[in-house]
Amino acid sequence: MPRVQFEDIIKTYGRVTVLKNLDLEIDDGEFLVLLGPSGCGKTTLLNLLAGLLDVTAGRITIGERDVTDLDPKDRGLAMVFQSYALYPTKTVRGNLKFGLASQKIDGAEVDRRIAWAARMLQIEPLLDRKPAQLSGGQRQRVAIGRALVKKVGLFLFDEPLSNLDAKLRTEMRLEIKKLHDELKSTIVYVTHDQIEAMTMATKIAVMDGGVIQQFGTPDEIYSRPRNLFVAGFIGSPAMNLRAGKITNGGGTVTAALDGVTLDLGRYGFASQPADGQPIVVGLRPEHFGAPGQALADAAGTFSLPVQYTEKTGGDATGYLKFGDGLIAARIDPEQIGRFRQGDTVDVSFPQGKVHVFDAVSGARL
Repeated sequence: MPRVQFEDIIKTYGRVTVLKNLDLEIDDGEFLVLLGPSGCGKTTLLNLLAGLLDVTAGRITIGERDVTDLDPKDRGLAMVFQSYALYPTKTVRGNLKFGLASQKIDGAEVDRRIAWAARMLQIEPLLDRKPAQLSGGQRQRVAIGRALVKKVGLFLFDEPLSNLDAKLRTEMRLEIKKLHDELKSTIVYVTHDQIEAMTMATKIAVMDGGVIQQFGTPDEIYSRPRNLFVAGFIGSPAMNLRAGKITNGGGTVTAALDGVTLDLGRYGFASQPADGQPIVVGLRPEHFGAPGQALADAAGTFSLPVQYTEKTGGDATGYLKFGDGLIAARIDPEQIGRFRQGDTVDVSFPQGKVHVFDAVSGARL
C-alpha cells in the first residue's frame, strides 16, 4: 500500500495556471477525496498522478519511487473512470481480462483474479453478458472490477458515481467503502459531491482555484472550516453566512448582525479581534434550537418571520426572513406543518457552534 506525495506541483496550459505550487501527502491505506467545484483542479491533479497529463513543475512519488515522468502502465496503479470505459464488443469476463493482457500473467492466475473480483463485486452471474445488457450500476461494478484484478495498492476514482441515479449512488458508495475496508488499499477519489466525500473519506482535500483550501478528516472540515469557501461549500443545507461587526470592549466580545447581537465570549479566537472589525458569522442550520426553545448556552436568539418551509421525509428546514435575505434553520419534521408563511418564530443558536471569519481575507478568526 504505497504512500503518495505531491511536491510543489504546478500545472499550466499556456498562460492559465490550473494548479499552483500544490503540496499533498496521502498516507498508506488512506481513502482521500479530492473535493471541489468544477474547474477547481481536482481531476487535473488525479490525471497527473495517473500519468495521463504531464507535470509542468514539481514532483510526484508513489512509495519510494519518483513517478513524475513514468508512463501510466509503470506507476503501479489502477483507475476507474466516470464514463465506465468498457469495451462494448467484449463480455464482462473479456473486459476484466483485457486489463491484464499486458502483464504477462498465466491463464490460471487470470481466471483466479476474475473469479475473486466477480465474487467481491457480486457480478458472477453477469460474466458472459456484454455491457449493453447491463444496468448503469452493473457497468460501474464491472469498471471497478477491471481495476481490482490488477492487484495494485493504489486505486484512482474519477467521479465514478455521477452517471448513476440517487439510489444507486447510495448503494455504490457503500460498496466502494466496503472494498476499501477489505482491501486496505490507498484510494484517491475525485468528486464534487460533498455527501460522497463526507461519508466515504478518511481524509478530504477541499480544492478551489487550483489550491487546497483545507485538508483534514471529514469531522475537522465540518466542525472547523478554515475559511469562507470551505464553510460555504461543506454542509447541506449550506451554512448561513451573514456579515457583521465585532464589538470588543468592557471585557465582552459580541457580534452585531442585522439587529441581532451574538455573545462571542466563549468563542476560541486565535487572537483578539479588533473593535469594529468587519466579520462574517457562520451558523449551520442543524445547530439552531427548536422554535420556542430557550437554550441555556445561547449566543443569541432570532425572532424572524417564516418565508417558506421544506420537508424531505425525515428532515425539514424553515427559511426565515433575516435582513435582506434568508437564513435556514432545521426544524423537527413532525412540527414543520405548524408553521405558515409570515408566522414569527424564535430560534436560538448555541455559543459553541458559532463560526467567525474575517470579512476581508475570509480566514477563520
